[in-house]
Formats: sequence, C-alpha cells, structure tokens
Amino acid sequence: MFFMTTVPLTRQRAPSKRSLETVARILDASETVFARGGFDGASLRDIAAEAGVQVGLVHHHGGGKAELFHKTVARRAEALSHARREALAAAKAAGPLDLRAVLTAFLAPYLRLARTGTHWLNYARLVAYVSVDPRWRGICAECFDPTAEVFLDEISTLLPDTPRPVLAAGFIFAVSSMLALVTTQWRVEALGSDTLEADIQLDHLVRYCEAGLRATA
Repeated sequence: MFFMTTVPLTRQRAPSKRSLETVARILDASETVFARGGFDGASLRDIAAEAGVQVGLVHHHGGGKAELFHKTVARRAEALSHARREALAAAKAAGPLDLRAVLTAFLAPYLRLARTGTHWLNYARLVAYVSVDPRWRGICAECFDPTAEVFLDEISTLLPDTPRPVLAAGFIFAVSSMLALVTTQWRVEALGSDTLEADIQLDHLVRYCEAGLRATA
C-alpha cells in the first residue's frame, strides 16, 4: 500500500516597489558607466557610486560585472526590437515594400527613442561597444540578431542577386551610421554650424544607407 504525501508549495513573493526601483536605478547607472568607459573601464564600485547605493546591492541585483553588463544591454533590446518589427509590419500593411521603407522601419524607431532622453543615447554607445567586440557575440546573438535577420531577409528579397555576406556588410554599415549619428550629434552641429530637423536627419540617413546598399549590390 502506497501513501502519498503532499509538500506545501512556497510562493515566491513578488519584488517590492522599492526593490524594483533599486534595480532600475542600478541598471540606469550601469548604462551610464558602461557607456562612458566600456566594459573594461567600468567597475561595480563606479556603478554603485553612480546609483547611490552600496556595492553589495549591485552584487545582489546585478551579479558580477559581466552578468550586469549583459542585463544592461538586454534591458532595452526587447523594446527596440518590438518597435522595429511593428514599424516593418506597418510598412508592409501600407503597400509593397521597397528598400527605403525597410531601412526606415529599422532606423527610425531608434532615432525617435534617442530623442526621448539621455538613457537611449547612452544605450547607443553601449550597443556600439558590444558591436565591435567579439567577446559579446552571445549578447548580439540573443538581443539583436533575431530582428536583424528579419530585416536582412526583407533586403535579400529586394536585392536577390546580391550575396548574403555583401548585404550583411552593408547592413552593418547602416547600423554603424545610425549609431554615429546618434552619438556624435555634437560633432555634426559643430561642423555644420546648425542642427537639422529630426525628420530631415532621418531622411538623409536612410538615403545614405540605401545608396550604400545599392552601390555594393
């Protein structure tokens, strides 16, 4: 005869409002510090000082430096990917896609977000660091590549005779141009003695990237 015993399940308490606010403050500080000095130039002590918390809290909520770096990059990636995929879906709904529409759907969401505050500007610098360092191949594969592949598929459909590696290189050039525009706006203003309106900046960026892709194709 078998007897079954039941083990009461312990419920995990949801994080408190104060805990969530602390995590957000630590991630904001991480974004700022990592954007300023990259991964190697940042320390958990620097991040704790920026957040105004004890180093122990940074360890508790973020883990080690590499884990915290991963969390910081991943935090905004989902929102950005969602915005880009929505823009692409809207472009498809409006009629047949062309290369300019695909590039606009990819580039415009970030430029729009970058105008909302310094956090997205810091994030652009962070993405630039990740993009040029093979150590973060795993972060790119998780956070950015799935959406990049969707847009590359659309570009490949529009330029079917161009080898995928050539299009991939052109796509990376477009991403780099976007990040440069966002992070070095002060240089554009210094050299141009004026500031272009946001819509004009986007139009110039899209035309520049489109011309580059077509030239390599």
